[in-house]
Amino acid sequence: MRANRLALLLLNLLAGLALADEPSLPPRADLSIRRAAGNSEIVISTTSRLAGAVHSLTWNGQEFINSTDHGRQLQSASSFSSDGNHWAEAFNPTEAGSRDDGAGPNSTSRLLHSIATNAELQTTTQMTFWLSPGQKSEGHPAINTTKLSNHLLTKRVQIGLPELPHVIRYDVTFAVPLNERHTFAQFEALTGYMPEEFRSFWTFRPQSGELQPIDFGPGEQPFPIVLSTESGSHAMGIYSPQQPSAGFENAGYGRWRFERERAVKWNTVFRVGRAAGIEPGEYSFRNFVVVGDRETVRTSLMELHRQFPSQRRLQDQP
Repeated sequence: MRANRLALLLLNLLAGLALADEPSLPPRADLSIRRAAGNSEIVISTTSRLAGAVHSLTWNGQEFINSTDHGRQLQSASSFSSDGNHWAEAFNPTEAGSRDDGAGPNSTSRLLHSIATNAELQTTTQMTFWLSPGQKSEGHPAINTTKLSNHLLTKRVQIGLPELPHVIRYDVTFAVPLNERHTFAQFEALTGYMPEEFRSFWTFRPQSGELQPIDFGPGEQPFPIVLSTESGSHAMGIYSPQQPSAGFENAGYGRWRFERERAVKWNTVFRVGRAAGIEPGEYSFRNFVVVGDRETVRTSLMELHRQFPSQRRLQDQP
């Protein structure tokens, strides 16, 4: 009996070794998730061209993402400095790819892991630097000495919350490596580049529950941003209950209009500074993206703010 058991254990061990020797398949970069929201579905798609970054989000016949080069997506990025002079693109790990990747079919970033169900997806990406060594951005030279960074980004995306079908929970975790020293970190937790028809800019005022018009910027301010078509038939809003960063109470939500590129943009940004050096490790941020018509986005933001209040009470001031 004992010999039979030993033989069985040996067979199982050999089978396990055989499986371990088989080459593993690369992670899938072309993913798609969907869920009903009102009279349509929200559909989110990633692609190998962007190392698993989100290049498409549609609802009710409208594309919400202007995915042209490797910077204009629904994606995340970070930037770091140590000399007191911060230029965002000088040391700028980016999820979807680099400036050199252009509008091409490949990304310098590397997708390490991916998984998707009907309405949820998760990816981990080794981010590339936006600038290659030796390049400059508006006169500022790249600090990085390699194209590929050691910074990892994990995102978890879920379409729909209980009683909030138009809300997308979008959690991101940035892993800052051990062998780097920075005194300042800027995390663009999420940004959305959108088609030019989303030219109606608004802020959501939590205390009144109203949307108030805001100019094209560019720049940041402390209230959640909503970009919509002029008719209000389609809109996208962004809210993070972790806003604002300490010391940056009048910032956090940015907006831009790029006339030449025929695109608009919003983002949610967090900042960490420490003279002795910021800690390596994981920095996590929860974001809620809201998609629908403008009124649905407004009422969804009201409920989100009720369920997940901001860490600071925002006052309805101009």
